Amino acid sequence: MSVKAILDEKGRQVHTVDPHVTVRDAVEALHKHRVGAVVVTKPGDKIAGILSERDIVAGVSKYGAGCLDKPVSALMTSKVHVCNEEMSINDIMEIMNHIRARHLPVERNGRLVGIVSIGDAVRRHITAIEQEAEQIKAYIAS
Repeated sequence: MSVKAILDEKGRQVHTVDPHVTVRDAVEALHKHRVGAVVVTKPGDKIAGILSERDIVAGVSKYGAGCLDKPVSALMTSKVHVCNEEMSINDIMEIMNHIRARHLPVERNGRLVGIVSIGDAVRRHITAIEQEAEQIKAYIAS
C-alpha cells in the first residue's frame, strides 16, 4: 500500500499553524484536534517545520513553563523529513524508525498535501498481513 492509498482512505486534512503563533496556541490546537503534531507552514502550503509533543516537552525542560509564550518557530523541528505519495508503507516505517519520528508530512511539488502517522502505517500494515493470511487460508482450503 502506498502513502497515496493511506491518504485517500483517511483523508488529507493536516492541522497547521503559523510559525509566529505561540506554543500555547499550538498546544491548544493539538488538544482540540487530538493529534500529536502540527505542521508549521509558510504561505503557499510550504513546510517551515513541525511541532510535536516531544518538541514541547523539550521546550518545557529547557525553558520551563515560559516556553508556552514563545513562538512556535522557537521550538519546532525545522529540518523536517517528508515523504511523497508514491512511497510504500515499508518505506515510511523505515524512515520513521530511523529518525524516531511519529509523523511524516506528505509533499507534492514542494507543497504540503497530507500527513501520515506511525499509527496510520501500522494499521495498514496489519490489514495487509491479515489479508495475506486470509488468502493463504483460502488457498490451502481449496
